Amino acid sequence: MKDEQIARINELYKKSKTPEGLTPEEKDEQMKLRGEYIASVRQNLRGQLDSIKIKNNDGSIVDLKKKHQDKYGH
Repeated sequence: MKDEQIARINELYKKSKTPEGLTPEEKDEQMKLRGEYIASVRQNLRGQLDSIKIKNNDGSIVDLKKKHQDKYGH
């Protein structure tokens, strides 16, 4: 997500707290931007989790992504 989009999310939040509030179009924009932000955070977290390796007690190393796929099938 770009810095401009995050800045816009913050602008809309601040405006929503003012007495005039947001217009319906701005509310829609805010919901869309928040959805994109959440998707971006999830994608980044998934990338970090997929790169983790776990060392078992027997010394073997397991890729967390493979372990997750084996357990949950996705």
